[in-house]
Amino acid sequence: MSVTEQQIAAEAEEFNQEMIKVRRVSKVVKGGRIFGFSALTVVGDRNGQVGIGLGKAREVPMALQKSYDQAKSNMVSIHIKDGTLQYPVIGRHGAAKVVMRPASPGTGIIAGDTMRLIFEAAGVEDVLAKAVGTTNAVNVARATISGLKSIRSPVQIANKRSKQLHEIF
Repeated sequence: MSVTEQQIAAEAEEFNQEMIKVRRVSKVVKGGRIFGFSALTVVGDRNGQVGIGLGKAREVPMALQKSYDQAKSNMVSIHIKDGTLQYPVIGRHGAAKVVMRPASPGTGIIAGDTMRLIFEAAGVEDVLAKAVGTTNAVNVARATISGLKSIRSPVQIANKRSKQLHEIF
C-alpha cells in the first residue's frame, strides 16, 4: 500500500461520508442535449464537525469525488450539548427555512431526509426539525448548515458579554 492509499484509507475512517442527492441535468445545444450530473454530499466526523459539498461532472463518480472534496474543505464546527442542540434555532437559505429544536434523550432524529443525514454526520442524536418553504435538497442542506453555524456555546456567549460562565446561569 503506497503512502497516498494509506492517507485515503485514514481519511475514510476519520470522516463519515454520505451522498444526499444525485441529479441528472441537461444542457440543450444545437445538436441536442448534453447530460451531466450534480451530486450533493455531506461529510462529518460525528463529533461536531460537518460540511456539505456540491460537485458537477459528466459522470457520477467524478461528481461524487468533487462534492466530497468540496465538503471536506467546507467543514464547520458546531456546538453540541449531550447529543442535541444548545437551543432552538432557525436556518435560512433562499426559499428554504429550517426550524431546529433540541429534544430530550432517546427522541432520535425527527427530520427530513436531507437534514437527517446532516445531523447524523455532525453527531446530533436527538433533534426535532422541520423544513418550511421548499424541499429542494441543496437549499435545505445549506439552510441546515447555516442554522447549525449560528449556534453559540455558553462560553462564547459569556466571553461576548464580558462575564463569567457562572454569571450567565
